[in-house]
Amino acid sequence: MSERKLHLNVNLLHSGVYASAWRLPDSDPGAFYDVQHYVNVAKIAERGKFDAIFLADTPAITDRIDLRPFQSMEPTIVLASVAAATTHIGLIATASTTYNEPYNIARRFATLDHASGGRVGWNAVTTADASASRNFGLSNVLEHGLRYERAKEFAEVVHALWDSWEDDAFVGDKATARFVDISKVHAIDHRGTHYTVAGPLTVPRSPQGRPITVQAGGSSDGRDLAAAQADAVFTLSQSIEDGVAYARDLRARAVAYGRPSDSIVILPGLATIIGSTEAEAQRRQDELWDLVPIQYSLSRLAGTLHVSPDILELDKPLPDIPLPANANQTMFKGTVAMARKDNLTVRQLLKALGGGVGHRIIVGTPEAIADDIEAWFRAGAADGFNLMPDVLPTGLAVFVDEVVPLLQKRGIFRRDYEGTTLRDHFGLERPPSRYAKRPAAAVTA
Repeated sequence: MSERKLHLNVNLLHSGVYASAWRLPDSDPGAFYDVQHYVNVAKIAERGKFDAIFLADTPAITDRIDLRPFQSMEPTIVLASVAAATTHIGLIATASTTYNEPYNIARRFATLDHASGGRVGWNAVTTADASASRNFGLSNVLEHGLRYERAKEFAEVVHALWDSWEDDAFVGDKATARFVDISKVHAIDHRGTHYTVAGPLTVPRSPQGRPITVQAGGSSDGRDLAAAQADAVFTLSQSIEDGVAYARDLRARAVAYGRPSDSIVILPGLATIIGSTEAEAQRRQDELWDLVPIQYSLSRLAGTLHVSPDILELDKPLPDIPLPANANQTMFKGTVAMARKDNLTVRQLLKALGGGVGHRIIVGTPEAIADDIEAWFRAGAADGFNLMPDVLPTGLAVFVDEVVPLLQKRGIFRRDYEGTTLRDHFGLERPPSRYAKRPAAAVTA
């Protein structure tokens, strides 16, 4: 078995993870709807030998767009442009299981996997925003348990469709006029609680067999979905102890589903603020914090906690707030835990969150950041990180130029790509089609 290596994605959040990133002199306020911005960031990540870029998405306006940029464009179309301008970097796009159909998602991502030469991943989310529901004709968000029940079946159907063509089903023999071996193209005939899908897919099997599936939930339902279906997970952990506990729980669940314990790559979110000295890094954080409007920070925190901003008093501790039954429980729990652990006031919590980040933030020199990453990696709290630089593209460029060489020198991160697909980067095997060597079901025109 080869030596375990660190994995790094960059969460490509328009101008950066800080709400104020767009206000810095070297930032482009219009980057959030400029495809070339995403291409440029991907090229920097590829220069740093990153595993993938990661595009979050919500099919609604859920943020204070009067105060900051937001995730605007449809991710798979953006990544098609990125694929044409890069050669190795993985391409992970978010698509909701609540507001799509399995066949459309299976077809879209299989097509993009062919277009990119096998570099695609699907981040399957259930979407808990009421504003998204209203954009799709629903008056309310689906109940938490129901969303994950549907998502689990949705992923099962997508994976079956990706398997519906065996690897050698396409023949293309001009001499014999044999185009496709229809004995190797399979109807999936799925009839479940939420979906009825005949199949097969219209797209031949993709370079990875199945594109990578990523899952981002941290609730019990989310972990169960990840254990059953995911190849990688985007998590929230604030301490090594939390990360180790999460990894142990998720891997035990995977084993219960009959999967190897190491078949899932665990990638906590990590925001970075880098300076040549600790003082310089702290000044950069202070500058970014000072540029975040306090009304934005309060609004973002109130949204995470599902309360009115009026009950949050800046110089008092966070009030007792019950866990919302039908919202993003991962972000809620992580935020409340941070506040309670250090008995932070709301103002202190807002600064610790970077004005609304939610994930762990490291402020320091390249050496300090490399030390932290290595400690988490060697403790088994993470297989790598979904990085969220403070400002894009400059914060990523500094990480690539200053932190990556330290990780390479320590022998935990690649010096070059050893394969061409995202599965290669993550060290995951190419799965066989579940239908191989089975009798073919009827394929109708």
